[in-house]
Amino acid sequence: MYDLIAVGFKGTHRASEVLGQFQELNDRWAIDVRDAVAVYRGENGKLHLDQSVQPTEREGAAWGGVLGGLLGALIAAPFTAGMSVAAAAAAVGAGSLALGVPGAVIGADDAATWKDTYGIPEDFVQQVSGMLQPGQSAVFVLVQAGDPERVTERFRGYGGTVLRTTLSREKADKLQELLTTQ
Repeated sequence: MYDLIAVGFKGTHRASEVLGQFQELNDRWAIDVRDAVAVYRGENGKLHLDQSVQPTEREGAAWGGVLGGLLGALIAAPFTAGMSVAAAAAAVGAGSLALGVPGAVIGADDAATWKDTYGIPEDFVQQVSGMLQPGQSAVFVLVQAGDPERVTERFRGYGGTVLRTTLSREKADKLQELLTTQ
């Protein structure tokens, strides 16, 4: 079962540091991060997405457009034999455009669908982020840990405050204690 954990920090980039630690543990197969996002509230009070483990709609559209464009160019390239350089470039460009635009649309939709189905709900992030003051940050993680003690020990002394979690009361208290002790 995956646990949802939201932890707030003083400083605008502390949550990104913690998210980097989660990503490293995920890469080492110590935990399974389904989704994670780091946000911060700027001095002007505006909430900013600092980084996300899963692609956002914008990132999905960008990657879909790039991949669609490359595929379109590759498909068009064999049909340019014997054409002038200008005509061949136009054909490759048209092929790239023909698949790049649909690729961007599909990439954005796929990222949004994945996030809605398996990720951290955006309205939850917005709701809990309302607790952040200017100059503070928060990390939201949907995670499953095989060895929770080893994982929580990694975050000793980061100085955060557990804002919301699906952890049991005992586990949440232990996490809070580890975050605040050196």
